Amino acid sequence: MSMKQIRFHNCKLHAQPSHAMPRASLFFGTRENCQLNCIKDRKSDTQIIHLSGQNNRNKSNILSMGSEGINTPRKLRFLCLHGFRTSAEIFKKQVTGKWPESVLENLDLVFVDAPFPCQGKSDVEGIFDPPYYEWFQFNKEFNEYENFDECLAYIENCMIEQGPFDGLLGFSQGAILSAALPGLQANGMALTKAPTKINSLIIIGGAKLKNPLLAEKAYSLPIQCPSVHFLGETDFLKPYGTQLLESFVEPLVIHHPKGHTIPRFDENGLKNMLSFLQRMQEQVTGVEKL
Repeated sequence: MSMKQIRFHNCKLHAQPSHAMPRASLFFGTRENCQLNCIKDRKSDTQIIHLSGQNNRNKSNILSMGSEGINTPRKLRFLCLHGFRTSAEIFKKQVTGKWPESVLENLDLVFVDAPFPCQGKSDVEGIFDPPYYEWFQFNKEFNEYENFDECLAYIENCMIEQGPFDGLLGFSQGAILSAALPGLQANGMALTKAPTKINSLIIIGGAKLKNPLLAEKAYSLPIQCPSVHFLGETDFLKPYGTQLLESFVEPLVIHHPKGHTIPRFDENGLKNMLSFLQRMQEQVTGVEKL
């Protein structure tokens, strides 16, 4: 697949390691009763942080920033999936603390907590306050998963209640999920009740799923939706993020010199990110005018 690659340097970042693995022996399978109970139990206390001026769509905890005028085009709406054993609040701080207003003003970001409280130590302890959450659990080879079906149902519920969305923004475990969901959705394995298909992706520190069944469905066909991928030069996931690019049609790749973290932009990276968002905005506007 062809791709456009951008490098930027001299970025001021702080370390954000997140490669700790849970200790339990885990599995991949369907647990319908757990799925329903999990979503019911977590729905009442899930924090949803909404960076826009739109009204609260339900009774969840939503924080707003900015507003949209009557004559201004609507912002691109992204569901934001945080990293392993962090939270919506942490991801919001990471993104808004690193990305400039020129990027954020184009986006309507909805940050949501993962469905499961963390089942081990978080690598951000001492940097960000708890609580911490995780999307699903996995073994040390990352090829057997627990609660994955419940995770998919939870994300679908978020998309129904808070959508429609133009795309997904994911970091680390959230990026792995985000990158897999278009293929899983196309094959009828996920998000079958979501109001729209996934039309764009912003992937930070991502990789492929390694479960054979899921990987075959997620990456069997080239992923057509526009995507931008951030790869850190010292990120332990960089080799896997590079492999992920092979599954996408013309992915935009932005390299940064740090590790597993949310990057800042230099001039060239910012220019290309804004160009990507402009293309997505034109695509959305064109569809809505039909």
